Parts: sequence; C-alpha cells; structure tokens
Amino acid sequence: MNKVSLEEKINQVWDTRTLLTEKKYQQAVLDVIKCLDEGFLRVVEANEGEWVVNEWIKKAILLYFQIKEMNVMEVGMMEYYDKIPLKKNFKDLGVRVVPPAVARYGAYLAPGVVMMPSYVNIGAYVGKGTMVDTWATVGSCAQIGEHVHLSGGVGIGGVLEPVQASPVIIEDNCFIGSRCIVVEGVKVRKEAVLGANVVLTQSTKIFDVSGKEPIEYRGEIPERSVVIPGSYTKQFPAGEYGVSCALIIGKRKESTDKKTSLNEVLRDFNVSI
Repeated sequence: MNKVSLEEKINQVWDTRTLLTEKKYQQAVLDVIKCLDEGFLRVVEANEGEWVVNEWIKKAILLYFQIKEMNVMEVGMMEYYDKIPLKKNFKDLGVRVVPPAVARYGAYLAPGVVMMPSYVNIGAYVGKGTMVDTWATVGSCAQIGEHVHLSGGVGIGGVLEPVQASPVIIEDNCFIGSRCIVVEGVKVRKEAVLGANVVLTQSTKIFDVSGKEPIEYRGEIPERSVVIPGSYTKQFPAGEYGVSCALIIGKRKESTDKKTSLNEVLRDFNVSI
C-alpha cells in the first residue's frame, strides 16, 4: 500500500468526479476501503495526544458509495438490499460475533472484540478486547479504543459529511453505561465512566461538580471522569425549564481500573449502570 499515492488519487477524483469512471481511480477507492477493513488505515489518528481527521479517507468512503451497485444479499431466511457487503471471516480475525450482530465491510474489528447483537458501520474502528453489547450501535467512522465496554443500547453517532468533521472518539478503557448517547464528535477520554442514560452532544453542558465550584466543559469528557446525567434550569420566553446536562461527580480510583470491577466505581458514587 502506497498511502501517499492513494491519498493523491482520492483527492484528484474527489475534485474531478468524471475521473471516477476510470479503473485506476475506482481501484484506489477500493484499496482504501480494504485498508480500513483490515485496520491499516484509520479515519482519525492520534498525534501527540490530539486526534486528527484524515479527510481524504472520508472522501474515499463517500466515493465508495458512488461506485458500488445495489445488490440483494440473503442470510438464511432474511433478505437485504444494499450497496455495502457485510464483514466476514470473524474466526480468522479473532472476533466473537453473536447472531444477529452486523458489521459492514470497511469497519475494523480488532482481535478480542465481542459483538453481541449489535451494529458497526463502515469506517468505524473498534480496538482489541472491546465489548459491543446488545443493541449498541457504532456509527460511521466512530473510533472506539481498546478494552472499552459499550453497554446495552448505547448509541455512538457516526459522521461522514462534512469531511472535515471529527467523529465520536471513545478512548481506551472507558465504560459507557446502558442507553448512553454520544454524538457530534464528542471525545470521551481514556478510562472515563458514563453512567446509564448520559447524553453527550457538542452543545451539552458538562459540569464538573466534584469540587467547591463547578467547572464547565463542552464536547469532551476528561480522563478517568465518572459522569452521570443531570439537569440545570434555563430561562425561556415561556418560563423556566430543566435542560439536560452531564455531571462529573468524581474520578475513578486505581482499584477500579479493571473492566471486571467497573461496577464498583459506579456503586462508589451511587451511579446506575
């Protein structure tokens, strides 16, 4: 794989769509998706503690939709009609997949990943040892770290357009509680714990209330934070109403670093899982 050559071709065909009829440009698109599927490329990469979006890879995914044709796919008695094939060869990949879990081709699942009946979309990256629990969804280009637990019903938002937009990033060793929703490129830094039903968007106010004075964050949960859903009062023309927010109520202790003991950190703060 020549990454520089691929990037040049993708940017060329993105700017001049008529080139997409040429075989070498179609092959460049296919090569990028294959590299995504195998984990050789990532939509977002860490650079000195910051996450940088590879816009050209997102362009390749959008171009992939253009060159692929709709096809009927049958799985037993079930029928699908779509452009993107499903990911296969889970045994060789070292990934446990429980029926009827679905991962699309172009999503990367590292060895040791467990997919309960759940969904992972194209362009997503799921690190080794991560659990994607029942009815959890991982959207396009979302980045999930190693040894993360996405609990039942968690919704991790995806993003393809605009190409410069950053997807949701869940860093290593995080625990995301049942029915949490994380969208719009929010970053959850390593080892953080979200209690059940926390909703995070770019406009969600995040208050650290563990000290004497609240500290406000937007779009990012600091490392090792323990977070629960909350609300604050906001004045509207029709009166005062409660608005959802997220509350950081403390930090994980070193004794709760292991995933198997994450229940303890939630119990320490009387947090629902």
